[in-house]
Amino acid sequence: MSHPFTLTLSCQERPGIVHAVSSFLFRHGCDIVEHQQFDDAVRGQLFLRTAFVCTEDTDCARLSAEFRAVAEEFGMTYQVSGDRPQRVVVMVSKLGHCLNDLVFRWRAGSLGAELVAVVSNHEDLRPMAEAAGLPFVHVPVTPATKREAEARLLELVEEYRADLVVLARYMQILSDETCAALYGRAINIHHSFLPGFKGAKPYHQAFDRGVKLVGATAHYVTADLDEGPIIEQEVIRIDHTYDPRALATVGQDAEALALSRAVRWHGEQRVLLNGHSTVVFR
Repeated sequence: MSHPFTLTLSCQERPGIVHAVSSFLFRHGCDIVEHQQFDDAVRGQLFLRTAFVCTEDTDCARLSAEFRAVAEEFGMTYQVSGDRPQRVVVMVSKLGHCLNDLVFRWRAGSLGAELVAVVSNHEDLRPMAEAAGLPFVHVPVTPATKREAEARLLELVEEYRADLVVLARYMQILSDETCAALYGRAINIHHSFLPGFKGAKPYHQAFDRGVKLVGATAHYVTADLDEGPIIEQEVIRIDHTYDPRALATVGQDAEALALSRAVRWHGEQRVLLNGHSTVVFR
């Protein structure tokens, strides 16, 4: 029986890296089924993703330990993953279009991850979550209870053994401490008008200015609000006939598309952090 695995790594560019990886896999009876790499000439870094199958009876921990010697030789940051779907906790507020899209793709088997719970600071989306068979946890947030609420959120991440947290229009700003705790495993979505149209009613502002493009950005969560490493962006062209309501509808479509792609690519180990940016092996 063949066991599927994925190796991702980054390191300083130098000769012999690909040969070392392929030789390691050959010695362990592994067959490469997909290989992608990117040489960042500006930063002098190499990024690699190799999917392979192994006929030996092994697991991620053993392969990772055995690969350590290669990694140390080249100064690699690396990870070996199996085919277990990543467990995802979705955080929402009142808008349900992103949650609805994630649920649809999850139930259709095309999300590339497993939804395990929905957490919200409001009760509005409980029916949607429970109709999908997902636990819904209400964690209200006020300025006075924000610290306790975020502590509860992190407890839920541990309780549901979540690999990834998705802020699917969760309308709360996370503290620097929570952002640090979830670094590299929390994805947010926002409309790409930011920072052009800040504050309330961005689509009304966009209508007043006659915008011609509506978009959305999916990015990793960091302490710098809406400025984390970008994973995916979606843009839809519009014209003068779109009123604020139509703009908002198009914007919701863009948000759902960008977010679902980001979740899928993260779940398939296709996203590697590159400083304040990302490398995405699509």
